[in-house]
This record gives sequence, C-alpha cells and structure tokens, in this order.
Amino acid sequence: MFTGIVTSLGVVRKTRERGGVLDLEIEARRLSRDIEVGDSVSVNGVCLTATRTSRRTFSTQAMSETLDVTTTGSLAKGSIVNLELAARMSDRIGGHMVQGHIDNTAPVIRIENLEGIRRIWLEPPEDVLRYLVPKGSVAIDGVSLTIVEVGLTSFQVALIPHTLEVTTMKDLSVGSVVNLEVDVIAKYVDRFVGAFDRQNSSSQNDLNRRERH
Repeated sequence: MFTGIVTSLGVVRKTRERGGVLDLEIEARRLSRDIEVGDSVSVNGVCLTATRTSRRTFSTQAMSETLDVTTTGSLAKGSIVNLELAARMSDRIGGHMVQGHIDNTAPVIRIENLEGIRRIWLEPPEDVLRYLVPKGSVAIDGVSLTIVEVGLTSFQVALIPHTLEVTTMKDLSVGSVVNLEVDVIAKYVDRFVGAFDRQNSSSQNDLNRRERH
C-alpha cells in the first residue's frame, strides 16, 4: 500500500527484456539503502518487487501482464521515474490509499500554465473515467492528485509548483502517456451498488411473476 506522495526520483540505468519479463535497474541514492529484497516499491505508480539492492541502486522485474497495461515497457536507460516506498501503518497518509495496481493508461491532451499552477487534461478509457469525480482522488504515475473537473471524455488535475519540482509531472507534454490508478474505494462502491441494484431487480421480477399468476 502506498500514499501517492512521491519521496524521490530515480534514474533507469539498465533494462533487459527476456521471456516476457522486463528487468530494470534503477539508481535511487536516497532510497536504496532502505530497500530490501522482497520489498514493494512504487515505480511511476506501478507496484514492483525489489529483486536486488545495493547502496545506490535496486533492481526489479515486470511481467508481461504489467507491461500490457502500464507504461513500464517504454522505460529506457536514462528515464526518470517517480519512486515511493510502501507505507508503514504508522505513517501519515498525506495522499490517499494507492495500491500500485494500474487500471489503465491515458494520454495528456491539453496543458495550461496559469499563475504558477499547471492544469493538465487527460483522456482515459471509459472504464476508468466512470470512477472519477470532481474533488476525488486519482494517482497519475504514482502521484496522488485531486481531480478538478470531469468531462464526458476527459478529466483535469491541477499541480502546484512543489509537485512539479519533485515529480516527473514537470516533464509531461501533450501526447505523453501516463499510468492511472483510480481510488479503490470508488471501485468497492460501484461493486456494492451494482450488486444491490441486481438484487432489487431480481426481487422485482419475482414479484411481477407472482402477481401474474
């Protein structure tokens, strides 16, 4: 479990793909000493497991299932990534509950800079957009952000200078593709409401059949 508060930036030093598995070596001088083999690390919002560590770097692997639904496969030597270690139960939850399980990707379709604030519009698939609401939360490349506006096919977030300074959000441009994870609470609510509606519909159908007989 993560909070979506990026604690460090890392640099991809090596990549190698074999048999549907992508091996990554990431330089993270601030975090590497705190990472042990088996630990979960959020890399651009994707929950990955550390397979090897050193004083300056850690290595991890991504399977084909992860590569199919995230931007991890596009990482190359020199790519800058957002990093966050798994939250401790005693930590302050500064963002929101982030699992590191990416729902889908989305392209940036518009960017505006106004009075120090950068507004970014993204166009996600319909199966992601349905979970987004104004003032709700979304994780973009692992960064917990508040949704400003939701339209028919897109949504908008606003970033303060600090967020731009300490994350890869400053590098986004129109056409950039990012990882999205919606708030898991929205998924549970949707599931419960759907089950309730189906139950009511089934009960009503049974009642209608009894009345006809």
